[in-house]
Amino acid sequence: MDLGRLGVWYAADKLTPTQWRRFVQKVESLNYGTLWYSEARGFESMALGSFLLAQTKTICIGSSIANIYARDAYASRQGLHTLSAVSDNRFVLGLGVSHVPLVEQVRGHTYTKPLATMRTYLEKLYSEADGGGTWPVVLAALGPKMLALSAELTRGAIPYNVTPEHTANAKSILGADKWLAVEQKVCLEKSPSEARALARRELERYLGLPNYRQCWHNLGFSEADLDNGGSNRFIDAMVVWGNEDKIQRRLDEHFDAGATHVCIQPVHTPNDLDAAERTLEAFAPG
Repeated sequence: MDLGRLGVWYAADKLTPTQWRRFVQKVESLNYGTLWYSEARGFESMALGSFLLAQTKTICIGSSIANIYARDAYASRQGLHTLSAVSDNRFVLGLGVSHVPLVEQVRGHTYTKPLATMRTYLEKLYSEADGGGTWPVVLAALGPKMLALSAELTRGAIPYNVTPEHTANAKSILGADKWLAVEQKVCLEKSPSEARALARRELERYLGLPNYRQCWHNLGFSEADLDNGGSNRFIDAMVVWGNEDKIQRRLDEHFDAGATHVCIQPVHTPNDLDAAERTLEAFAPG
């Protein structure tokens, strides 16, 4: 499987099925290698993955992430094999431990220690299987221990809300032969005030989540950087905005740091699908 050099990331619940059909076909027509989608409160991960695969012919489709509390390991294994079989092996199973509010308040489960929980899940996923470690499975890994687990038991990692500095550290842990698919938010807006307003709106839902805050602290951001919507320094690190050249430099920084794949997430005026597509047109491979 070839993820391609560039991919696209987009939140599952931002689009209707009709919009998703248009969007994924546009992404495929622009020659991006992989389309990554999330799982939160709306669309179920495997069902949406099946729908997106059915609308396309060549692009890889990846869950980013499928919440391990939403289905047991054997169900994920069945989902991976089913979607791979019906799509000529175009599906990537991205797994993650999600967040306490989504696990406990929404799903009613008990959130347990992330690393041990994920290790047990993967062991069950591969149970009595030959070559499980070669399956297209990746982890939403931020910290060094989860990154090491990605290297040990999966094809690689899909870090989210990170910087090129994090990418370099992740590469040193994963090693040369693993996938390192990094998400990067981009905003084609030259006005600092407009760009940062859009960025703060996009990042708002992440700023209260402990696992992201810990990762950002490890990257050198203070509590003051993360409070009150985020400092300009923090916002500019998470969402690269400006003209195409400035944005391209950030993408290149991730590649220079060791990313094997960078997935672009367009940041734009809410509900403006045209704006998202214009962003992707600007950075389309080739």
